[in-house]
Amino acid sequence: MTIPPRLRRALTRLRRDLLFAAAGVLPHLIPVALFFWALGLFIKILEGGSDAAPMMIPAPLGLLLLTGYGLTEVQRRRFRTLCGVDLPRLGLTQPKRQFGYNWLVGPLLGILELALLGAALTGVAAALAIGWVWLVPVDWRAGHPGYSTWATVISALGLGLLAAVPACAAGLVRLENLVGRGVLGVSRSDELERRVEDLTESRAGAVDAADAERRRIERDLHDGAQQRLVSLALGLGLARATLTDLPPEAREAIDTAHREAKEAIEELNQLVRGLHPAVLDELGLDAALSGLAARAPVPVRLRSELPRRAAPAVEAVAYFVASEALTNIAKHAPDATRAEVTVTRLGDILRVVIADDGSGGADPAKGSGLKGLAQRVRSVDGTFRMSSPVGGPTVMSVELPCPTYDDVP
Repeated sequence: MTIPPRLRRALTRLRRDLLFAAAGVLPHLIPVALFFWALGLFIKILEGGSDAAPMMIPAPLGLLLLTGYGLTEVQRRRFRTLCGVDLPRLGLTQPKRQFGYNWLVGPLLGILELALLGAALTGVAAALAIGWVWLVPVDWRAGHPGYSTWATVISALGLGLLAAVPACAAGLVRLENLVGRGVLGVSRSDELERRVEDLTESRAGAVDAADAERRRIERDLHDGAQQRLVSLALGLGLARATLTDLPPEAREAIDTAHREAKEAIEELNQLVRGLHPAVLDELGLDAALSGLAARAPVPVRLRSELPRRAAPAVEAVAYFVASEALTNIAKHAPDATRAEVTVTRLGDILRVVIADDGSGGADPAKGSGLKGLAQRVRSVDGTFRMSSPVGGPTVMSVELPCPTYDDVP
């Protein structure tokens, strides 16, 4: 006989729910038995009725304390195996939650589980009552008229009780899942902490990936397009030096192409340095900032106190901030006569301060350049501050978390 799929699924769920309830009775009621054992020994001690009671009392108390921790792992395996609910491994942590579940909530759930199993067994026995009566002797049946009516009523009540068992079992399983997750599961604060850690880790990975992508672009530009432009500029220079018998228009065109090729090379060099200069990886932030200060359009005083290297992502952000700040000085503060870049490391904090004596008036809320700087700084959990009153001076201060980069001396 083929069982309909819907009935098969219902029977499978009922079997799982009853097995889950049966597996929970013993671990839920063990603390109750230990408690009454200890209570009985205490009563004997108070009454003085047993000389062995004082020596035996540590046994139930020790077992009771042990069950507060040990039964948590039993319940964890029960939930994972039978319901697919993965509770965290608490170990010896969170004693209040473990004792609260195993000593207070568990016994109540154990009573409900015992009642459910008793109802299921009673329902089965009652439903078969109409069949049991035919197993009793004929003399008994002859002496008890109306037995078939009573057997039919009991069987009907048993079938009604069995009909209510699946819903009660499913409700009890849902209740235990809610209680188990709420008491033994991950708390809201732990969940938020875990999510913060995951987001921090994913953000750090995104920052590292973006930095690696900039390095790749820098290498591709340096080894590809830049080399082609250099080769083109050399060819045009050689043509200008050797082809002296060309008409003036042709020589002028070669001169113009040669000049534009050199300008393109210079712009590409600036772009490559802005993405990720090679000197930053090879010699560190101090050397990269020295080169940046030397190329700046305004005189720059660089003060650097870096006893050791920082993480590559932090060095890249510090360099990018200094580069963009000096570029902004050249673009938006033409009256500035000098600038100062100060880089210091205080413990695990790398502090970068860029100041100029321009007319000020820069507003981080306006324009995307300063907003981009602030976002770049926040990508590594740094802080960005800027002071630029009208009339100057303008001071940009950045503080970056600076864990030691052990791979670089």
